Amino acid sequence: MTNDSKRPLKVQVKKRKGRTLAQKLWLDRQLNDPYVARAKREGYRSRATYKLIELDDRFHLLKPGSRVVDLGAAPGGWSQVAAKRVGAEAGKGRVVAIDILDMPPIPGVDVLHLDFLDPAAPDKLKALLGGPADVVFSDMAANATGHRQTDHLKIMALAEAAAMFAREVLDPGGSFLCKVLRGGTEGDLLADLKRDFAKVKHVKPAASRADSAELYVLAMGFRQAAEG
Repeated sequence: MTNDSKRPLKVQVKKRKGRTLAQKLWLDRQLNDPYVARAKREGYRSRATYKLIELDDRFHLLKPGSRVVDLGAAPGGWSQVAAKRVGAEAGKGRVVAIDILDMPPIPGVDVLHLDFLDPAAPDKLKALLGGPADVVFSDMAANATGHRQTDHLKIMALAEAAAMFAREVLDPGGSFLCKVLRGGTEGDLLADLKRDFAKVKHVKPAASRADSAELYVLAMGFRQAAEG
């Protein structure tokens, strides 16, 4: 006898009137995704949580006592991880989550209901953090159009804006982590960041779906530009 009976059964989504094929495929993938199941089991708000956990285990971005900014934070999975790892729940670090969307409270996290592109956002953030940030990260993605090149350009525009924001709020030596998509222009952002950070690279955590064009750009060792 084999152990096949111990394997979790694949969930099949039934066809339903009004449900498109794309919606059915998305539901199929969600219901059979081990990271989705694990997030529910462990109390995290999204499967994306495990991308940050893996990257932090590799690169040690979230140190006890650090000040962290989570751009486009909703639903809050990355903020949950950051709060635990820097000790924010015990008052040892600070985590600020910024989003235009409403988000339920997270222990140890200050939520700013704000567009990070607002010119006043950097000053508001530093006031809440009590100083510059040690880490800025963004798992933001623009609403998909279904047109690959358009979606690539939209997410890269967000990534470039997030990088500009990071430069305004990071402490020297700080780190920036941001989602991008493969598509031809992500190398431009990498080259741009190399002027201001000591180490810059593309990384793809195992929790990113293998068939996804998703990558992350990681920049460490921020070199603050001298004021001229």
